[in-house]
Amino acid sequence: MKIEFPKINIGISACLLGENVRFDGGHKNLYFANQVLCNYATYHRVCPEVGIGMSIPRKPIRLIEDEGLVKLVDSRTGEVDYTDKMQAYSETKCQSFSGLNGFIVTSKSPSCGMERLKVYDKEGNQIGKNGVGIFTKTLMEKYPNLPVEEDGRLNDSQLRENFIERVYVHADWQSNFVASENMADLVQFHSRRKYQIMSHSYQAYKSLGKLVANHDNIPLEKLKAEYFSQLMSALKNIAGRKKHCNVLQHIQGYFKKELDKDEKQELTELIQQYRAGFVPLLAPLTLVKHYLTKYPNEYLSQQSYFAPYPLKMGLNG
Repeated sequence: MKIEFPKINIGISACLLGENVRFDGGHKNLYFANQVLCNYATYHRVCPEVGIGMSIPRKPIRLIEDEGLVKLVDSRTGEVDYTDKMQAYSETKCQSFSGLNGFIVTSKSPSCGMERLKVYDKEGNQIGKNGVGIFTKTLMEKYPNLPVEEDGRLNDSQLRENFIERVYVHADWQSNFVASENMADLVQFHSRRKYQIMSHSYQAYKSLGKLVANHDNIPLEKLKAEYFSQLMSALKNIAGRKKHCNVLQHIQGYFKKELDKDEKQELTELIQQYRAGFVPLLAPLTLVKHYLTKYPNEYLSQQSYFAPYPLKMGLNG
């Protein structure tokens, strides 16, 4: 079941790679990006603030709401408005990102923050915490299916694994299926990802299955676009222990005629131990892979659930 994973293309805020481009002349070196992900990815770095000609160091900027519009201004005086320049830069820069598989942005940045940014009124009073950095807002609007995550959230093991899993699904789709004109390729893609999708949302798996099955009256390009949009949305759901156990029990059913009493008991107990938090997911998965080698099953062997990303990344908890 050895799988060769291609290099993925990741957009990333330059400061997260240790570049001294922040407003204070510093950086926000992200360990995961510089010590782990770098071994599997080609980075496409960007700093929107430097990109529009701002100096290093520079005066801080903030988001303000003025007459219903969100603007990017100098946080000390509010007199210098960078909104139009940042919007124009973002729209132009994002045009070059069609080949990306994911993007990591800087949290709390008025240009790059993904969510929960402070928003002020013209007098400098905070009026909300629902802002989005102008660059990242443009990025997500232009590429709604692109996995985007903030550096701070990647310190959470579940969010980190979820992001990487989505990145590899996106990469597979872009490389092998987006240009296909064959319906059979979409059927094969969905079939191969049955248990991976189910581990995130059983309802999404059923919905996507119906979409693929009832394809006769839908043009293929429209069908593919709808399928991929629903898929990437479903994968945002965290695959927790309960969902994984449901999938593992489904998979166990494929071996009901092959496993002897002791083997069945061993796998059942290991699944229960995983659900209780005593062992990592890798434990029952390794046993299932052992049984799959001992009792080959072509359908299970091609399931992406067993290898959604390179195991050596150390994300599977």
